[in-house]
Amino acid sequence: MLQSLHIENVAVIERADIAFGKGLTVLTGETGAGKSIVIDAINAVLGERITRDVVRHGAERAYISAVFDGIASAVVAQIEALGYALEEDGTLLIQRGITADGKGTCRINGRPATVSTLREIGRLLVNIHGQHENQALLQTERHVEYLDRLGGLQAVHAAYEKEYREYCRIQRAIKAATMDEAEKEYRTATLTQQIADIDAAALRVGEEAELTSKRELARHAGKVASELQAVRTALDGEEDSLGALAQLSMAVDALRVAGRVSDEFEDLAVRLQSAVYDIQACAEEAAAANAALSFDERDLVRMEDRLALIARLTKKYATDEAGVLAQRDEMQTQLDAITSSDEYLADLQAQSSAARDATIAASERLTAARRQAAQRFEKNVCAQLAFLDMPHVRLEVSIEPTALTVIGGDRVEFLIASNPGEPAKSIARTASGGELSRIMLALKSVLAEVDDIETLVFDEVDSGISGRAATKVGTLLWQTASCRQVLCVTHLAQIAAYGHEHLLVKKSVSGGRTYTQVDRLDENGRCEELARIIGGEVTESTLETAREMRRRVEE
Repeated sequence: MLQSLHIENVAVIERADIAFGKGLTVLTGETGAGKSIVIDAINAVLGERITRDVVRHGAERAYISAVFDGIASAVVAQIEALGYALEEDGTLLIQRGITADGKGTCRINGRPATVSTLREIGRLLVNIHGQHENQALLQTERHVEYLDRLGGLQAVHAAYEKEYREYCRIQRAIKAATMDEAEKEYRTATLTQQIADIDAAALRVGEEAELTSKRELARHAGKVASELQAVRTALDGEEDSLGALAQLSMAVDALRVAGRVSDEFEDLAVRLQSAVYDIQACAEEAAAANAALSFDERDLVRMEDRLALIARLTKKYATDEAGVLAQRDEMQTQLDAITSSDEYLADLQAQSSAARDATIAASERLTAARRQAAQRFEKNVCAQLAFLDMPHVRLEVSIEPTALTVIGGDRVEFLIASNPGEPAKSIARTASGGELSRIMLALKSVLAEVDDIETLVFDEVDSGISGRAATKVGTLLWQTASCRQVLCVTHLAQIAAYGHEHLLVKKSVSGGRTYTQVDRLDENGRCEELARIIGGEVTESTLETAREMRRRVEE
């Protein structure tokens, strides 16, 4: 769950540190105080879209951090699969900053992260529901996603998708293998020539690097030979002078004479003799290298030509020698397939028939699972809708067959009948704004039973509702919070009264600047805030109403 949120220089919030607890936390405040900015900050730190406009005027950068704990083991496994680990105490720190010129940074437990990774992890931790998600409920193509999630059909869907993608792969192979005679002749000639070019080059992995090194040696053979001769002279000496090896041998003899007096010098003689052997070996290798420097202009030309050939092939196929050879083998496979296309195509068609049958069978299993899930879904959501003062609203799940796609062979649509005796119709053509809010809340409350997401955030879920319905929404949020952390921004006292904790977002002006702060309210503060929401100002009458609300909730 979300343990704490730190906000710096985000819009009108200069600095805020907010601690969150379990259960239902409500956020209230006057319009424009900055409640939605808190939700926007949570959105931003979870990787959702953020622009430099959020940086407080006059500040160099905005910064947000969030700490999560109590993360479900399934979610931990997914986070680790993305390359990140929890701290030893089981916490996860997510940080995000953006400068006034639009440059951003993201970190997860101190390690750099991309925005896409941040978003992927964020969506495992928090589900934020706002007015835009009500609009998503109007999009029929999203309904199958809701049903699969609510029914826990991910494994059945994945099994179908695997069969479907294999069937599509075979269909693409059949299309590639089905060509007219002119195309077949052209492809055969092209592949044959490409294979012949590669074979004629007789490429060897690592040859380019070897030739490049030899070419450099050939280009500077004269200078290298001069230096190697200097090495030989220094070690072997000349007619009128002793070289290093002769002088070192004399030193060894002297130490051996001294060793007759003390074993210490004999040991030293042995060590020096070993060094002489090593130096002598170096002298011999230098002499051999000098003797091998017999490059002439023709050798250099041959190497240049060979390197040019290798470069032409590696550039043509955009890879190295090993890659060219691998592509040559792939070309040979394609050529063999073309030359034996009748047999190859017959084999593919046999595979296609088997794959099609397997895909249809998997689709039928997915459809059956969706129909079973739809029955449970309709029953559970209708029960929640009845609780939310929509007893006559009936939700039905329409599942109609369609051509097979990656999501299956079903067209799923949620239909509602607002009044008894009326046929169920599309949500988009039937539901009002208030009904959409309550339908989405019903979906979320049912989904919470199967989701691993620990934190649900509702931004203005009270849109379009009031009175008794608002009280029921508050009750449902409170019930959902028994197994999840729930944060809710609300303008209604009926909902705010149900919070286990109450945060007040308030705005003030000082020195010509606007500031927003977030305060945790005690019981007296909660009653005063509820009284303000009820009547616009705090009076003894509104205070008593607020206290009565709180007493009923506590009961």
